Amino acid sequence: MFHSTSVNGQTEQKRKVISVKPAAAPAADTSNVPIHIDNMQTMTVIKTDSGEFTWFRFNVVLRQGSDTLYCDSALQNNTTKNFEAFSDVRIAQAGGTHGTSDYLKYTSAKKEALMRGNVQMTDGKNRLTCAELTYDLGPKIAIYDNGGKLYNDSTTVTSRWGEYNIQNKEAKFKGNVVVTDTQYQIRSEDLMYNTETKITNFFARSEVKRDSGRSVLVTSDGWYDGKNGIAHFKGISSIWNDGQYLESDSLLNYDKLTGYGYAYGRVAPADTVHPYGRVISIDTAHHSTMYCGHAEYHKAERTLLATIRPVLVQVNGKDTLYIRADTFYSAPMVKSRKSKVESRKSKAGSLQLAVDSSHLAVGNLPLDATKHIPGDTTIKIPGDAMSGAIADSVMQKAKSDSLAKIKQDAADDALKPVVSSRFHVPTSKEYTTKEVVPQKLKKKKRKKERTMEERSIIKDTTAATADTTAPLYFIGYHHVLIFSDSMQGKCDSVCYTRADSLIRMMYNPIVWSHKSQITGDTILMQLDSGTLRKMYVPNNALLVSQSGPERAHLFDQIQGKTLTAYFKNNTISELIVKPDAESIYYNKDDKGYYLGVSQSTSDRIFTWFEDQKIKKIKFDVDAHITDTPLEKADLPEMKLSKFKWLMDQRPKSKEELFR
Repeated sequence: MFHSTSVNGQTEQKRKVISVKPAAAPAADTSNVPIHIDNMQTMTVIKTDSGEFTWFRFNVVLRQGSDTLYCDSALQNNTTKNFEAFSDVRIAQAGGTHGTSDYLKYTSAKKEALMRGNVQMTDGKNRLTCAELTYDLGPKIAIYDNGGKLYNDSTTVTSRWGEYNIQNKEAKFKGNVVVTDTQYQIRSEDLMYNTETKITNFFARSEVKRDSGRSVLVTSDGWYDGKNGIAHFKGISSIWNDGQYLESDSLLNYDKLTGYGYAYGRVAPADTVHPYGRVISIDTAHHSTMYCGHAEYHKAERTLLATIRPVLVQVNGKDTLYIRADTFYSAPMVKSRKSKVESRKSKAGSLQLAVDSSHLAVGNLPLDATKHIPGDTTIKIPGDAMSGAIADSVMQKAKSDSLAKIKQDAADDALKPVVSSRFHVPTSKEYTTKEVVPQKLKKKKRKKERTMEERSIIKDTTAATADTTAPLYFIGYHHVLIFSDSMQGKCDSVCYTRADSLIRMMYNPIVWSHKSQITGDTILMQLDSGTLRKMYVPNNALLVSQSGPERAHLFDQIQGKTLTAYFKNNTISELIVKPDAESIYYNKDDKGYYLGVSQSTSDRIFTWFEDQKIKKIKFDVDAHITDTPLEKADLPEMKLSKFKWLMDQRPKSKEELFR
């Protein structure tokens, strides 16, 4: 209690300690902590209908425990012991915490202050500004709900509502939250930010921008380490990075410095388009998209490992190509010295010689099944990325006698003159696929936290980033299906290289185009702006084309060692089979009636198509032809030695690839 007496007309102020009776409350209750008046110039006791008040004026200093309040004047309720402070209000606490405002209303029992007008709070390093603030002096928690801004080194956070815990450096923000830093900017509706670790936790849709907007992270649930550039998003999230877009149901351990991270898709109902989860990777520059259930991406090396029913979609003009496999791996091609075989190939300029070029091999894997690359032939794909080891099957097939013979025949063909100048196909003479073994990210405990600058220095001295201009290659392992409006395919493994727009189908490949089917040991398809232009089969080539209605079971057939096909509007226009060419062809008159069946052998067979049907056949060198009237022909036996009709394996729609 305070009282005033008058001496010679002057007011004499005496200070007494306000004793507050202890109350039954938890230890955190500060109601038993007395308030001391350390300084003032005048004191007046005022009695009103609402109670008795004491007015302290001029350089007022009040102290409760280790907390001190400075102001020009203060009005205390002598009953509740609460007071109001006016003008140049300042709070000082142990540990360097300070607060200033124009006005303060203080509840002494709770040690809670309502501050208004030019409010600022600082812990010596971080500074909070707002128009109105509720501050709990005990746990040092400041809350505003009418707009505020937090300053932390080079980072500022603005929001409509905020709560800052000065002791543990945790700040919660809601409503139009904007985090601005020299390295990044974050926009959100609900997040938590730690001023020491610079880790941001997201509880609503949030957007993280870096590199002047060239890199954008979007998520609704997760955290982002602004100091080290690492993100861990548990909800639906996406990344945009220089034309590369990645979206997934969760994005784990994404490292901005290396660009490495995991993307996962949650299992969806079986009746959805993609029941195995949703991960979408888009390359806007090349109009390609990868759908899968799990992906591992490494931006620095430009590699992507996609598993769980991955589907590659390549859009070119009006046509779209879909390729599905059990596993997809993508990486850039890098420059290498031109091999002797490549030199011969560039001189010859023939698509048929491409199968003997080293640029067809990815790492140590003989993708074209015709050339064994010396060295380690194992492919290391981590964990469950592959069902079984592909290396074993590759080595077994590469060492087979038939493939050894193919290699020798291909080498012999390299010395032969080409059949036509139109056989030439541009190839990636300057590039060969980089020998990269994808590795899963392993969580290791770091002995010491490094800053992003320190990590950058270490990275620069230990690893080189991939050439951003180098074209990519894609390898699909096992159970490959290919679909477009005009062409479908199936094989065990596939390789697609952007450098030469060449698709290499390996191990039991089949290609269907309208009513025609092509098979062989390996099939190479040349694309031009997404349109199929040329096709080459280096060994065991067979073309089967349905003749007449399906119920007739009549098939035009051509087989030989190699096959070269030309396409117009994604339809076969010309075909060359050599050597050891054989054919079975059903002749028709001008009205389309069958005349008979023609069986022939020749060193080379030239075939022309019209309206997706064989129009003309020409035989070259040692031709032997036998014509048989249709009524005398044994139609069920009219099959070449390699004949097989596999239409039941043909994909019927693109939706099949997503199941």
